[in-house]
Amino acid sequence: MKANPLLELGVDVPFDQIRAEHVEPAIHELLERAQAGLDAMAAAPHTYAATLGALERATEGLEVAMGIVEHLENVASTRELRQAHNAVLPRVSAFFSGIPLHSGVWQALTGFAETPEAAGLDPTRRRFLDKTLDDFRRHGAELPPDKKKQLAALDRELSELTTKFSQNVLDATAAFDLVFEDESRLVGLPASARSAARESAKQKGLEGYRFTLQAPSLIAALTYLDDASIREQLWRAQDRRTAQGAFDNRPLVARILELRRDKARLLGFSSFADLVLEDRMAETADRAREFVRDLTERTRPAFERENAELEAFRRELEGADAPPLEPWDIAYYSEKLRKARFQLDEEELRAYFPAERVLQGLFATSERLYGVRIETREGVEAWDSAVRAYRILDADGTELALFYADLYPRDNKTGGAWMHGLIAAVPPAPHLALICSNATPPVGDRPALLTHREVETLFHEFDHLLHHCLSRVPVKSLACTRVASDFVELPSQIMENWVSEKEGLDLFARHHESGEPIPAELVERLRRVRTYRAAYAQMRQLGFAAVDLALHVDYDPAKHGDVMRYARDILASYSPTPLPDDYAMLASFAHLFSHPVGYAAGYYSYKWAEVLDADAFTRFRNEGLFNADVGEQFRERLLSKGDSRDPMQLFIDFMGREPRLEALLERLGLAS
Repeated sequence: MKANPLLELGVDVPFDQIRAEHVEPAIHELLERAQAGLDAMAAAPHTYAATLGALERATEGLEVAMGIVEHLENVASTRELRQAHNAVLPRVSAFFSGIPLHSGVWQALTGFAETPEAAGLDPTRRRFLDKTLDDFRRHGAELPPDKKKQLAALDRELSELTTKFSQNVLDATAAFDLVFEDESRLVGLPASARSAARESAKQKGLEGYRFTLQAPSLIAALTYLDDASIREQLWRAQDRRTAQGAFDNRPLVARILELRRDKARLLGFSSFADLVLEDRMAETADRAREFVRDLTERTRPAFERENAELEAFRRELEGADAPPLEPWDIAYYSEKLRKARFQLDEEELRAYFPAERVLQGLFATSERLYGVRIETREGVEAWDSAVRAYRILDADGTELALFYADLYPRDNKTGGAWMHGLIAAVPPAPHLALICSNATPPVGDRPALLTHREVETLFHEFDHLLHHCLSRVPVKSLACTRVASDFVELPSQIMENWVSEKEGLDLFARHHESGEPIPAELVERLRRVRTYRAAYAQMRQLGFAAVDLALHVDYDPAKHGDVMRYARDILASYSPTPLPDDYAMLASFAHLFSHPVGYAAGYYSYKWAEVLDADAFTRFRNEGLFNADVGEQFRERLLSKGDSRDPMQLFIDFMGREPRLEALLERLGLAS
């Protein structure tokens, strides 16, 4: 009988051999192995190897295998795989949430903490011990038995509901399309988007032009289509996709919030936000909210000016009696105003960003900054024929990591963009990771031509990957991107800066037909446009952060009523237009509800980390975009360190001081 490929996984994962029928037997066996490892800790000597070391070893195989299964469910979903995943999920969730509740493990850890060996640990291992003890307490280790049982049930239901939420978003997105045979309805849509819509219809055996809720299709339609009725239809479809019918997430949102409130109270916290933020840079919900309020106050005057300018611009185009802007008008008129003000056409830019060259430029940027080498791995089977495999080598030839790149949308693939660290290794073993996006795909013989925002997204996710792959931390639990969520976006967001600088773009931005480098004059226009409607973009993010914190601190269904209306009322003050009464973005807000924790009570992290990134980039800007010494310091003092030191100290190690908010406001053109 052929061995189950999920049982003995290494960095060379046989993705092409993993089938749905492998999932349940493998996960059940790995659960038994992991449980046996935990149980053995109770009788083991109180040494580092037999406690903290054993804790890591006990769960490693299960973590990797379950990570692979969850990954495949996100990128190559089938009915059978989903059924298998959903079948094992409750037991896996119960197991992991039960680890801090295991009295034998807790006694072993507290016993080790009292030993001379624990007192003499090096700083990294001491941090691991302290954080583990704190994490166990925060997850119920000191609760009485009846409360532990209650907590385990809460965690199990949270895992099931958040998985269902995520699957509903995937299914609802895939279920919708809009097809037109009459090309005259597509006035305003660029040729590249028309070709993509035609190709999308053809792949489904249809005539005409097909639009979906996948980002490349949806964004192009909302940005360029002159027909406001089509824009409205698509906008409402994406807004309501999980607020009706078989994919209705509204009851799940209400129940997830209830479970999180109950969990926080059970653990002695006043709110779920205080529970999860105790281990973040912000530390408390009050501090996170103060950060969001401060940035909102600094941004609102410019936001209101931008809104007034856009309304005035529409009246210039259509007359004084032009109707007020609606949500489906914002991208359309913003693009028209951008063209008028800066003479910058996204389609003109796109011609310089063929995806393959962007990828190679991304690699070249990383090589110059961090002294690594990135090579293609030939003959490697992945989960889809479009996926490419690579490896990262250090300057001395040491293999640091293997990774995959999956760039384009598919109906069986989750939307958005992300990095997934599949294996966090301890040196000298290599790491394993991947990046996924849903960028504009190739059409026929024409290469995939990316928007500038899609280029930024690739750079963003790849620096997450480098944060994972360049880790040299000797403790797996503190390695790679296992850091505070309000710190983890610093490495990824800083990388975006290189795609707005001529020196950075010159590494890869070439016209896909002529091969000519992107002109300096076009880059200058791109730089000028970087602050265009920056207040709108910032307020959008701050609105999400504000509603997230309100949901996880204040919201009480008995007091505030329907959660969808509650969220809508908060977001209304961050929107440039009135929001419909049935506004339902919350029902597809995967950052908050597709994971038991995820970015719940932590969406502010994007802006928090953007402050860090804007400030940290000033060193590169001032000392040289490709200054090898600065790049090496960023790698050695930050990327390689994981969570082995306090994140604020890592920032100080690189910058020589604490972060300053002004750098972000200056970059966005919002400084007073």
